[in-house]
Amino acid sequence: MIRLGHSVLEFSDRDIVSNHRKLIDFNGSKYLNKKLLLVIGNYNPDLVILGHADLIDIKTLKLIKEYYPKIKFSQWFLDKMDSNWKPNKKRFLDKLDIMDANFCTTDPSILKFPKKKPIYYIPNPVDESFELLHNYKYKNLKNDIFFAMSHGVHRGILKKGKFDKRENFLKTLTNKLPNIKFDLYGINNKQPIWADNFIKSISQSKIALNLSQGHNAKYYSSDRITQLIGNGLLVFIDEKTKFGDFFNKDEIVTYTDINDLSKKIEKYSMDDPLRQKIAKKGRDKYFKFFNSTIVAEFIVNKSLNINKKYFWEKKN
Repeated sequence: MIRLGHSVLEFSDRDIVSNHRKLIDFNGSKYLNKKLLLVIGNYNPDLVILGHADLIDIKTLKLIKEYYPKIKFSQWFLDKMDSNWKPNKKRFLDKLDIMDANFCTTDPSILKFPKKKPIYYIPNPVDESFELLHNYKYKNLKNDIFFAMSHGVHRGILKKGKFDKRENFLKTLTNKLPNIKFDLYGINNKQPIWADNFIKSISQSKIALNLSQGHNAKYYSSDRITQLIGNGLLVFIDEKTKFGDFFNKDEIVTYTDINDLSKKIEKYSMDDPLRQKIAKKGRDKYFKFFNSTIVAEFIVNKSLNINKKYFWEKKN
């Protein structure tokens, strides 16, 4: 948003509550909401954008609207909100009525939201300051397939007794492909990886499996996809996600089931020129249409009721 020329003030609800917990305000939410009112009064923004800000009280937002009626509000939500993640959907719906625009990383049409509410799909954005690798340039990479998962965002270690259904899928896949070199994390007691260790690991792989939790939902992916395709790996994704609406067969690889996936892994891991060509075209397209500046512009324009069509809207 700064690249677009906007003045931006970040208000970190998590940092604030972690530093102001007291016995009379156990989770710090009272201080947080008072602080937000003070900041709004001093900064007087045109637009307030909320992201997973559950501790911001709806009463606070209504009070802001009462005193500053020209301020627009919007919210984004990145996690799944289908039938297996009902608490996430509730979090999103709690503030829906007061929002001028709402954004999620699943096609809203499949989530059965209230009709006539301004809810829009947004892709996970890549950014030139984060996605720096160009794996498509290299032939002699150490690993064929990369995949990493965890038991929580930035959780350093696996939780005891927790099972992720993707483990069965991965075990079947590795058994089918004994000659393929997998680099897997978050499975078989191999701990998750983060930050620089994550980048170092993906830099050694040709292909990445973009496999999300639960059932595949139209257009949904975690932000894993940006880290994979944005760093030049050849990305494989289930065709039921409908990412084929955005990407051609020479830009990304979709598969129908585990047998189809196995065959395609064998094919592309052995054909470096073809793998490199598709990975480059996929990366180029993602950066062209799904970069952070474009996604930020989309959020601002929809929130302020500025009409402009974007690549992912034209596909619906």
